[in-house]
Amino acid sequence: MDPTLKLLAFLILVLANICPIKSDFSHCEKVVKNWASSSLQQRVKEDKHTLRDLLFFLHVPRTGGRTYFHCFLKRLYANAQECPRSYDKLRFDPRKQECRLLATHDDYSMMSKLPKEKTSVVTILRNPVDRIFSTYEFSIEVAARFLVHPNLTSATKMVGRLRPGATGVSTLDIWPWKYLVPWMREDLFARRDARKMMGSIDIKRNDPYNMEEMVMPLQEYINDPRAHELVHNGETFQVAGLTNNSYFAESHEVRCCVQKHKILGEHVLEVAKKRLDDMLYVGLTEDHRESATMFANVVGAQVISQALTENSSMESAANSKSGQGSSHSESLPDNDDNQDSTSDHKADEIGSTEDLEEKKETMTVGKLMEAYEGCISSLRKTQSRRRKSSLKRISPANFSKEDRSRVSEVVIEQIRSLNHLDFELYKYAQEIFAKQHKHVVEKLSSMESESMFNNPGGITMWKFFSSAMCIVVLLALLFLFVNARRRMSKVKI
Repeated sequence: MDPTLKLLAFLILVLANICPIKSDFSHCEKVVKNWASSSLQQRVKEDKHTLRDLLFFLHVPRTGGRTYFHCFLKRLYANAQECPRSYDKLRFDPRKQECRLLATHDDYSMMSKLPKEKTSVVTILRNPVDRIFSTYEFSIEVAARFLVHPNLTSATKMVGRLRPGATGVSTLDIWPWKYLVPWMREDLFARRDARKMMGSIDIKRNDPYNMEEMVMPLQEYINDPRAHELVHNGETFQVAGLTNNSYFAESHEVRCCVQKHKILGEHVLEVAKKRLDDMLYVGLTEDHRESATMFANVVGAQVISQALTENSSMESAANSKSGQGSSHSESLPDNDDNQDSTSDHKADEIGSTEDLEEKKETMTVGKLMEAYEGCISSLRKTQSRRRKSSLKRISPANFSKEDRSRVSEVVIEQIRSLNHLDFELYKYAQEIFAKQHKHVVEKLSSMESESMFNNPGGITMWKFFSSAMCIVVLLALLFLFVNARRRMSKVKI
């Protein structure tokens, strides 16, 4: 579909998202409460700490999820185990037999398409103000890549020609960027055309977030209807399953009512909190190192353990079959003449799966963290180079942490107000994170104790230390006894 048509379709969508005629408070309260009540009644298995067959990584945009996907999950799951075109809802097929990992920007409503009893969910949340900054910057960064074209028409035509033959998933295929990037792209071209019409411009302001000659100012961005629809309270709506990308039939009306009647957001917030409570893991972008370590111990350790168990079972089954003699193997059909054009690709997938399984046999949480550190360092360098290259096209509007600190408090306060639900959800996520941390520490301590007592070497060491302590205590008592006798003898004299 032509990107211009996509943008037009989104504008129609925004207009369609105007609250229905019957959106008075009493009606909206009933709609929201009914949805929240039915959502809160849904049960999940009590043992949420156990990894199930399918891992659903609910990737909230701009929370650092890409690093987890590439530096953790890609090392834990083979390509053949990843759900096809995970980030592209239009081509996602959850029925794939070997599907063990789904990583996507889809919201929680995706669970309605998955086997709930066999699915574990993980996510990462971020401080809402930082996430809004990052969303704004990334929208512009990706859109700025198109400025190599002489005009908007050329850029959109080029994208239209490239997309049909593309084998990967483009940013323009992924929610919410398939809406935000075309919006920013059109804006950047319009501002560039305006500068050409005006001739040379002397930009004296040093605030890239308020440089209207180059880019849309941040304050204008956060007040646009598209930001209200796609960005604000995005973490809460995504975890609750109420984005404009939702599978829930009632999502549009519920979201509309919450946007019109702010007080009703509390019901959606409660549902989002319940969803977090039921997740296997909840990470925090700001506590990066600790979050990564916890992910490796909570998720990574269980994926490795599952792989070892499965390999052991497969080896036992293979040994059992080999003991049945050669007659069984001779009865197997000869498939050499029945291979289709995808056989080589399947062979590659099988090979990559076997390679990964071999690595998992020697993989530990410590080795996983070492690999993660190297991967994230490389990934950050690549992202930094690409970011600098993109932002050069809109220089001097180059964003940095120092520039963020200079944004007026009025704008920051407005962001806080527009994302009040996300702030409450983030606080709750921090509480969950602290509980997770305590649980992991207790589990690791317990495992170390068990290892000491279950391991023969550990028992020997424990006996040695116990014996040594007894000897020390006996010597101390003997020393005290001898000193006491001496004192008594002096007293008698």
